[in-house]
Amino acid sequence: MRVKILGSAAGGAFPQWNCACPNCSALRAGSFPGKARSQAQIAISADGNSWFLFGASPDLRAQIESTPELHPGAGLRQSPVLGAVLLNADIDHVLGLLLLRELQPLCVFATESIRRILAEDNSMFAMLQRAPEQVRWIDFVPATWFSLTGPAGHDAKVRCRARSVGEHFPAYVSSAKRGQLSGGEASLGVLVESPSGKRLAYMPAVPRITDALREELECVDVLLFDGTFWSDDELIRIQGSGQTAKQMGHVPVSCSQAQLAQLQRPRKIYIHINNTNPMLNEAGREYGQVRNAGWEIAEDGWQFEL
Repeated sequence: MRVKILGSAAGGAFPQWNCACPNCSALRAGSFPGKARSQAQIAISADGNSWFLFGASPDLRAQIESTPELHPGAGLRQSPVLGAVLLNADIDHVLGLLLLRELQPLCVFATESIRRILAEDNSMFAMLQRAPEQVRWIDFVPATWFSLTGPAGHDAKVRCRARSVGEHFPAYVSSAKRGQLSGGEASLGVLVESPSGKRLAYMPAVPRITDALREELECVDVLLFDGTFWSDDELIRIQGSGQTAKQMGHVPVSCSQAQLAQLQRPRKIYIHINNTNPMLNEAGREYGQVRNAGWEIAEDGWQFEL
């Protein structure tokens, strides 16, 4: 199974369009010892021909154009992108679906709650239903294995199992609607199993680390884990106000390093990195600390085989 990291930043990307924090300012000035990043997005394929997205980044169009494997093949409109798996309804995780609205048949895998938020309450997403079978929504249930299939029934030979990691729906979801939804379906991580039996864990938003989660992660081969913020008060110190990392649903890297230090099996990679995170600075103390602890920091364009 091929895994491609199309984007590695948190919402807003790096640099963020309206941000003049030290990281963003230095990157624009050409003096930052680090790399620009687009918003978090991964794609997987068991055969190198049929691809499935995990999330749908607002940067998806540019990410597809910069990835030859995702370019259209023979024929007028024959994209190798067959579908997407949604882990939450956050804008920076689903907005890219609207970029895939040009009558391309797709399968979108989501929990019932996430599907209802997008398909029932947001009129813009009706653009995905202009033609019969344009998008086929396939509901899955957390903790239950499901197989990835394409619009024509193509079996991707890849299995997935989602895991509930948080209960907070996006702020744009009305309180009335929230009362109709399952909190356990609000924010998910996912295990992806290749035809060879190897496993990838994609966990871009994790509010807390439990013993059960640690036990599950010890059984995977590659871990893509929440690297959003370095410290709990990061945004408050930079902006002078706001929420903590944990209030926003992210365990800080300074905590997760210690809490996941005993993991021996997986290759450990931080992803979904906010523009304010000091570990983006490859000459900085935090970058060195992460690397010395055996972690990698995801970059756009990385790929590996499982």
